[in-house]
Amino acid sequence: MSIKETKDFMNTKRRDFANKPLSETDVEENPVKQYAKWFQEAVDSEILDPYAMCLSTATKDGIPSSRIVYMRDIIEDSFVFYTNYNSQKGIEIYENPHASLNIHWGPLDRQIRIDGIVTKVDQQVSDNYFNARPKASKIGAWASKQSNELASREELENRVKELQKEFKDKEVPRPDFWGGYQLNPIRIEFWQGRPSRLHDRIVYERKNNQWKTARLSP
Repeated sequence: MSIKETKDFMNTKRRDFANKPLSETDVEENPVKQYAKWFQEAVDSEILDPYAMCLSTATKDGIPSSRIVYMRDIIEDSFVFYTNYNSQKGIEIYENPHASLNIHWGPLDRQIRIDGIVTKVDQQVSDNYFNARPKASKIGAWASKQSNELASREELENRVKELQKEFKDKEVPRPDFWGGYQLNPIRIEFWQGRPSRLHDRIVYERKNNQWKTARLSP
């Protein structure tokens, strides 16, 4: 497809959204319980990777970057993901702990935006998760110097082979440069697509350690 065809496609294709209302009286008092309710509906709809989310971080100077990661746990109303601490996102979280998550379930015309502060999870939590991973994934965590430049694919594959030999008859421990983060939310918005772009948006904001809800204009 040429650039012109791409632009034409973007500007001519239209679809309307389903008429599934979302009101202040429908939602749970706790936004994490509301997330769990919607997550169950996403699972029931057989959405691929319903735990996938876009994580946006920023440098200390406010330059943003985004990537898709998997949510792997919820701990005390915080959303947990795992990564290499020395990756781009790990470095940016160290410099600037403010981050955002965006969860998009297209078939349900829904998205959830979550803003908050990121901290590392307890080391035992990271150990427990790492120990439950397949051995190949554990070796992959050791092999990848995430976000660093590689001379070739072979460099990575050779590193994996070396580690496979090293850990052939051994348990693979969690690297000290790899573990979990939890995003502690201060604002969560639930977006439900509606016809004519008159969408429903219900936002929760934490004030005085309590969640307050409001409706936003689409």
